[in-house]
Amino acid sequence: MFVDFFGGIPDYYNCTAKPVPCALSRWVIRGRQRSKLGIMNSSSLPPVMLIDDEEHIRVAATQALNLAGYTVHTFDRAEKALEVLNPDWPGAVVSDIRMPGIDGMAFLQLCQAKDADLPVILITGHGDVSMAGEAMRAGAYDFIEKPFAVEDLVDTVARALDKRMLTMENRRLKNELEVQSKPGPRIIGDTPAVHRLRLTIAQIADTDADVLVVGETGTGKELVARALHENSRRRDHNFVAVNCGAVPENLIESELFGHEAGAFTDARSQRIGKFEHANGGTLFLDEIESMPMQVQVHLLRVLQERAIERLGSNELIPLDLRVVAATKVDLRQAADRGEFREDLFYRLGVVVIDIPPLRERREDIPLLFQHFVLVAGARYQREPPTPGPEQLNRLMAADWPGNVRELLNVAERYVLLGESCGYDIDQMVRSDANRPSITLPEQLECFERGLIEQHLKANGGSIKATMESLGLPRKTLYDKMRKYGLERADYQ
Repeated sequence: MFVDFFGGIPDYYNCTAKPVPCALSRWVIRGRQRSKLGIMNSSSLPPVMLIDDEEHIRVAATQALNLAGYTVHTFDRAEKALEVLNPDWPGAVVSDIRMPGIDGMAFLQLCQAKDADLPVILITGHGDVSMAGEAMRAGAYDFIEKPFAVEDLVDTVARALDKRMLTMENRRLKNELEVQSKPGPRIIGDTPAVHRLRLTIAQIADTDADVLVVGETGTGKELVARALHENSRRRDHNFVAVNCGAVPENLIESELFGHEAGAFTDARSQRIGKFEHANGGTLFLDEIESMPMQVQVHLLRVLQERAIERLGSNELIPLDLRVVAATKVDLRQAADRGEFREDLFYRLGVVVIDIPPLRERREDIPLLFQHFVLVAGARYQREPPTPGPEQLNRLMAADWPGNVRELLNVAERYVLLGESCGYDIDQMVRSDANRPSITLPEQLECFERGLIEQHLKANGGSIKATMESLGLPRKTLYDKMRKYGLERADYQ
């Protein structure tokens, strides 16, 4: 069955029979082929926004687009559509030109003000062709002239959506590139979880929203907080980090809010607290679950009012800062147990960033380890060999209860002690709970041997030059070389 639109009115009762496959089936089949070859399947096609003041037009066009697999959001006025339209709208817009209130041309201009790349398709009548040309010059994606076939509508929408998906993908890649190229902390990894993490940071970094970062010990919660700060307009102001679990309970209020002289015993002078120090920038509250309950009350008030009072003062000090809190526990469960204020949990949990543990993104371990080795090599002026496939496989097989921080420690151990220990990964990382770690004397011996080897190489095996560079007596050097099985001939 083929439905033509005459003057914008569908002629349901005078449909023209067509041989099978009919026009409608052709574009449905072609739409499915596009999803196979193109970008998405029909269940995940981007949406279409349809604006027309005539109900029968909206119904007929919606049915046609639905059959092609598209989700359609319909509006009878442009004003209503503008309320939900934003720069992140993933689809295309189809709008009639002749409408009460805001017409199609004005609507096009308002759409472009929201997003210049948004594809807007205009529906025109016989007398609006010149206006359609003007609309194309003004930035409309395309126009459809009445009367039109549904096949033309679906094909035009499909082309517009292809363009929109490409635009949105380019924006996503650009955001990720900007995050990676900006100065400051880098979040290393190529797994989908890390890609999502970087994208989330890019989306919320330049907002004033407070953030709760959740992750196990060593996952990089402070790194995420610093990335949020460095990629925001607050980057030129202070980033202040406070470990709530490391500050004595009787001092934490003074540490956070500051105090006036005489506020308590030993308060001999005025002191600026961390909140004031972070004014204009970002305050990072690590291990927020360790904050005493009475301090949580004060923190909630600060988050709501953006002002503090120093201890011993009644003067309100306004604040302009962002608070990033971090926790390694489930605050929801802690609130249920009465160990954390429920109202503070809801206030902090507006934007939550979950950092996956290293065991859930093992594919990132080789990239992370090699990065850490390069950084440590530059810091300690060493040039360790690039880890081989077998070494990397052993690293990926480990449990990493300490997550990225533990991997960093192993990488530094690899640089400092690896040469003396044959770069044996098994000696540097525990693959299970029963494997003992390297003792301090063993680490010192490995370090000493590596240092002697390094100087022997640099001096071409010369004992005299090695004695001088190490500041060791000849006998001591010979004794240590004998202990570690080092021969000068191996370095000449």
